[in-house]
Amino acid sequence: MSDAATGEGAGNTEYGRKAFKRSKSHFADRITADGRDGWPVEAGRYRLVVSRACPWASRALISRRLLGLEEALSLGVTDPIQDDRSWRFTLDADGRDPVLGIRFLHEAYDKRETDYPGGVSVPAIVDVPSGKLVTNDYQQITLDLATEWRQLHRPGAPDLYPEALRDEIDTVAEGIYRDVNNGVYRAGFATGQQEYEAAYADVFRRLDEVSERLRDQRYLVGDTITEADIRLFTTLVRFDAVYHGHFKCNRNKLTEDPVLWAYVRDLYQTPGFGDTVDFDHIKRHYYVVHTGVNPTSIVPVGPDLSGWLTPHHREQLGGRPFGDGTPPGPVPAGEEVPAGHRPVA
Repeated sequence: MSDAATGEGAGNTEYGRKAFKRSKSHFADRITADGRDGWPVEAGRYRLVVSRACPWASRALISRRLLGLEEALSLGVTDPIQDDRSWRFTLDADGRDPVLGIRFLHEAYDKRETDYPGGVSVPAIVDVPSGKLVTNDYQQITLDLATEWRQLHRPGAPDLYPEALRDEIDTVAEGIYRDVNNGVYRAGFATGQQEYEAAYADVFRRLDEVSERLRDQRYLVGDTITEADIRLFTTLVRFDAVYHGHFKCNRNKLTEDPVLWAYVRDLYQTPGFGDTVDFDHIKRHYYVVHTGVNPTSIVPVGPDLSGWLTPHHREQLGGRPFGDGTPPGPVPAGEEVPAGHRPVA
């Protein structure tokens, strides 16, 4: 998520005032087991930089937790309020990332490519020794964490991208990306009525299809959590808090769809999902940064979060969340979402 979502070089005031265009990742190097792009998988060498507000970055956060890569791949979390100079490390002491020593994520981009003109997006993986950005390819990062980083997975890590199901996962995820993940942005940043209504129709048509698919099966593909579920979850968990009102996707709230509401609560209550979600960061980013959509920058108080912890009963459909594996361990010290930013039992 970055300026790249609305056109390269756009400032915060341009959100909702320029035609929406999701830019391709400019830096698409891959970190692989064989190091074929010059970046071999290596414990402790790289740092994952995220904003907890960003759904694309949240994919990487969830994958890292589920696979147990916390010690192998360190984590930098930016302030949810970016300015026109890019994502800021103002949550850290002295406003600097303690590992990379930088104040703004664009500094890692600039070390990779001088005077880089594009948007500065998260998730981003940075090479710690050189301080250079390696990749901001949000579509590929999680797939590589699931496959190329296998030698560093925790014992009992789930297979999030099982080879036998990859074609189906890719097909399901592509429709979700186009119409849901990206669709809410096309609706929210639309500059004309017809453009908005077309995106709105795509969002709810696909959500209806997904709801029907999930009526009698616990997960999107197969009987375990896969990459497809991670990609859907990151939009659903933000839906009532920001997309319903801020992006005008208001045919109904997620809480009004019994299947999807139960499904997303099931995932939220699964270790590795809800423990990465910061509702305060999510709301403050969307309502404060997108001044072209919300010029007053007023952040709504609601919605009530207590429902996220209520029983979902999806276990009655069967399924094995982690397959033959096990849940991830406790959230590492220093990575916990503050109590005021999440529902508390």
